[in-house]
Amino acid sequence: MAGRINDDDVKAVRDAVPIDAVVSEYLQLRNAGGGNLKGLCPFHDEKSPSFQVSPSKGFYHCFGCQAGGDTLDFIMKIDHLSFSEAVERLAGQAGITLRYEEGGYTAGTSGRGERIRLVEAHKAAALFYAEQLGGAEAEIARRFLAERGFDQAAAEHFGVGYSPAGWDHLTRFLRGKGFSDKELILSGLAQDSRSGKPIDRFRGRLMWPIRDISGEVVGFGARKLRDDDNGPKYLNTPETAIYKKSQVLYGIDLAKKEIAKTSRAVVVEGYTDVMACHLAGVTTAIATCGTAFGGDHIKILRRLLMDNATAEVIFTFDGDAAGQKAALRAFEDDQKFAAETSITIAPGGMDPCDLRLAQGDAAVSGLVDARTPLFEFALRHIVARHNLENPAGRAAALAEAAPVVASIKDLSIQHESAVQLAGMLGILDEQFVVKRVAQLARWARERGNQPQQGRGGGRPPQEAPPAQPPAADRGGPALNLRSPAHRTERELLKLALQRPALVSPAFDAYGIDEFTAPPYAAVRQAIQDAGGAAQGTEDYLVRVREAAPNDSVRAMVTELAVEAIHAKTVDEVYAGVQLVQVRLRAVDRRVLEIQGAMTRLSPQAPPEQHAAIQQELWVLQQYGQRLRNRGAEGL
Repeated sequence: MAGRINDDDVKAVRDAVPIDAVVSEYLQLRNAGGGNLKGLCPFHDEKSPSFQVSPSKGFYHCFGCQAGGDTLDFIMKIDHLSFSEAVERLAGQAGITLRYEEGGYTAGTSGRGERIRLVEAHKAAALFYAEQLGGAEAEIARRFLAERGFDQAAAEHFGVGYSPAGWDHLTRFLRGKGFSDKELILSGLAQDSRSGKPIDRFRGRLMWPIRDISGEVVGFGARKLRDDDNGPKYLNTPETAIYKKSQVLYGIDLAKKEIAKTSRAVVVEGYTDVMACHLAGVTTAIATCGTAFGGDHIKILRRLLMDNATAEVIFTFDGDAAGQKAALRAFEDDQKFAAETSITIAPGGMDPCDLRLAQGDAAVSGLVDARTPLFEFALRHIVARHNLENPAGRAAALAEAAPVVASIKDLSIQHESAVQLAGMLGILDEQFVVKRVAQLARWARERGNQPQQGRGGGRPPQEAPPAQPPAADRGGPALNLRSPAHRTERELLKLALQRPALVSPAFDAYGIDEFTAPPYAAVRQAIQDAGGAAQGTEDYLVRVREAAPNDSVRAMVTELAVEAIHAKTVDEVYAGVQLVQVRLRAVDRRVLEIQGAMTRLSPQAPPEQHAAIQQELWVLQQYGQRLRNRGAEGL
């Protein structure tokens, strides 16, 4: 094994890669105030952003699912990496050479995590394929691209390449790079042959690298070019540890920033369609990779669109039966979006690539602009199945279509769509349709079965933003943020973690028992075990988290380090108020305890015992009065 990564190198990696830069590769972040950023949590479904990132602290925390930690924790959780794999990945991005305690300055190959190795193999393969595109054998591939309007610059922009027709060109190349046969099989780049030796999975094909949202190559899409190729027209990487076709979108790495910026995503059907759209200026285009658009794809887009009020997803499908089927399948998932969903179909059943060839770039952007609400498309499809020339056909169409309109929760849009449906059916008494739809909607609500809004312009109901701090009762009865004492203790701990200089050195003299909520007492103990708030250097928060005895306390540390401090001006005055309030409540509790002890004390007790208790009570009462009169100066 390569050994343990040097601690100084781990710290260097943490410091070198800002957490907001890493997180923003996966979701859209917006200003949350107080120097923090917010977005939709990538670890659980939510409609309102409860995921916050603190760039200055280097931590993230979700107030909904309680996921939290530093940059390495985020990478480990979102990409399912081990600690060493996450360090190695970020080190590669930052250009940091890692030292290993038992193996010099390089990790070698045996000690690298599996995922890291598979990603590295795909990166090397992508470069190999791209280089092969310029060779004599790849003339057929270059001609294929040229016939579809893609020049060398376009191929380079998308990383398009060519896999040689021989049995093991890539396999031998990657072996030379130090990859084992086992790694090549696991990566899906090679497969076992009848002889038992690995051979290339892709041979004699045009190659598109498929990247995840962070830009790492995780798979390939391969298009056959020759008639003697007996394989399928398109062959994709098989499911591997790094490639799940239901969780990747081709072009998402190139489109994500523009999707977040414009709150619009355009879903097309193939690799060449993505290329054509981007080259025509529609740089929000993406495509699935050999599978239907589904729930996992929706989650990726929602994190980028962040359920913006103007968010929109536009589907482009061929006008044939398969395209219409795909559109209706997308409509079934429509209410999972908190976005407008629309459909656009090119004239003559052309896809965006064909349209660009035939009519130019302007026609592609015009295609997107000429969209129709997906809801309206689905209604027209329903209506088209019935004979509207007779009353029975119109009644059957109404019976099928009215419940769909009734599923719209926005009443104004529901009403307009009911009127529109009446027009589609040729029913002159539009109020009859409006009343029927309203009746169905009312019945659904009474049954508690009201579908989420979202279709036809309606949107899923927005969850109320989480209160700050959100999970008030997460600690059970011991943690109640309706308690003034617990609220103040929380504020003081936030100050001690986020602005330690404001509460030092006084804070470090506070006892663990001055924090009445067990979760807060545990955080106070972790701060003490890490050397105290007075030691609030740049790696202070890391040390406090490492000092936490378990994941629950560690999560609380992260939460308090990220949560905004509830003050317009965070200064020594505000810090002093929190210090005084926590100490004063501790003093008052002790006064009550002593008064109770005096009541229970027997008259026959020695006089010196009475005197000692009265003396302690007098000292505490004087101290309490000084705190009330002088504030922080009385500490």
